[in-house]
Amino acid sequence: AQASWLRRIYRSLPTKLNALIWLVHYLVTRWPLKGVGLKEWVKSKGEVAFVSYLYNLVPNASEAGKFESRYWAHLPDSLQRDNCKTNWLHMYVKGPLTPTAAATVIRQFNAVGQADQAHVTLDTFLGRRVIFRALSDWRLLHRAGTKLQNIFITEPNASINVWPLFKDDWHQSLHGVEALSHLINLNLLEAALGALPAQRTGVYLQENQGWEPSLVHAWNVAGHGRLIGSPNASVRFWDLRYFFDPRSYHRNTKNNLPLPDLVAVNGSAAMRGYLIGNYPASQLLEVEALRYLSLADYKIGEPKIFRPKGAPLVVLVMGDYLSHNTQLQMRLLEQAATLLPKDTVFVVKPHPSCPVNPADYPELRMTVTMDPVSSLLTKCDVAYSSSLTAASLDAYCVGVPVISVLDPSQLNMSPLRGCVGVVFVSTAEELAIALKDRKPLNPDKNNFFKLDPKLASWRRLLLE
Repeated sequence: AQASWLRRIYRSLPTKLNALIWLVHYLVTRWPLKGVGLKEWVKSKGEVAFVSYLYNLVPNASEAGKFESRYWAHLPDSLQRDNCKTNWLHMYVKGPLTPTAAATVIRQFNAVGQADQAHVTLDTFLGRRVIFRALSDWRLLHRAGTKLQNIFITEPNASINVWPLFKDDWHQSLHGVEALSHLINLNLLEAALGALPAQRTGVYLQENQGWEPSLVHAWNVAGHGRLIGSPNASVRFWDLRYFFDPRSYHRNTKNNLPLPDLVAVNGSAAMRGYLIGNYPASQLLEVEALRYLSLADYKIGEPKIFRPKGAPLVVLVMGDYLSHNTQLQMRLLEQAATLLPKDTVFVVKPHPSCPVNPADYPELRMTVTMDPVSSLLTKCDVAYSSSLTAASLDAYCVGVPVISVLDPSQLNMSPLRGCVGVVFVSTAEELAIALKDRKPLNPDKNNFFKLDPKLASWRRLLLE
């Protein structure tokens, strides 16, 4: 109650004051990361750099101080065996394995990496110079935004006043927390990449988040070599982060859209998505889907773990990273459960960023687990996914029937949109019927992802 009360007061404050309060909170929470790993970074002998999130780490490895990330599978180990030294710039995200001890984790990664891997966080490069430059940039951006805003508001020939439609977004993007946080990231990236010895190649997780254009700019300003974007998950039809006006790809103006030199797509589905969006084919390369390599171990049609005839239906519930979507999904399931046999088993695998509390759904008997999806899929009869989660692809590609929530108020953002055999539901009745009448799938997983555990394409791209 107190938190919500404080949050309401915070939201009622002027946009610029909100941004300054955010900055103070950011500096207090991130200052302990200042300088952590800096020595290893500036003295690194590696020529291949990765920019990733300090998130989705493999628990057992992290507890032993070894860097393993589900984003990158065994690529780091493979490069290490090939005597390729690497540098890792991590964007800190609070998670189960890094709640507050990110500094300790980075120190352990550097110690275990034994000079083959250098690890830092972006906040390693915090300092007075970065803060001063970000605030200076913010002042200039505020001034420019105010001038442009006046043009929009006083447009003489406009038949419709569209200003109220994007007023809030405008203020956040040019004056508020969004503006200041992106400028902090820009100056941190310039400091990080400026301190790094010359790199032959850089790779980053590409989702076209706000910090990524800053990375492209800072990388080029620092004079490093080729930069590669790596879309880690699926390229969904309605996900406009992956698509731009085709004219943006022409590099003939002073203010070109910041883009990597190459995009390493994770299979034929992603390749088709980029080409449909008119991305230049010469700047696309197909490589192994690191996040989905476990799918290579499955054979479609192979029996799952033996379960006695007449055993209860086992439903694997795969949550979303957005709380609204997860709540919609769980409420629908809670209602549908009354229409299903009482012995139905519900196993809930929430997204790490959006925990599910069984107490919030008292009418639903369920087990919550954080076990890997790959192991849970062998034990279930059907997968019930949120509207966004990429984990639904895992289920589909191994032949587990998939039922996905379709929010009537939103676009169908599922990565399985258009896939034969996938069922989309909007009501509890539709969900109950789909669970009872589930039908087997016979998908072609290779039509989605490139799945070579030897990582021949990645190794050729980074080593040759």
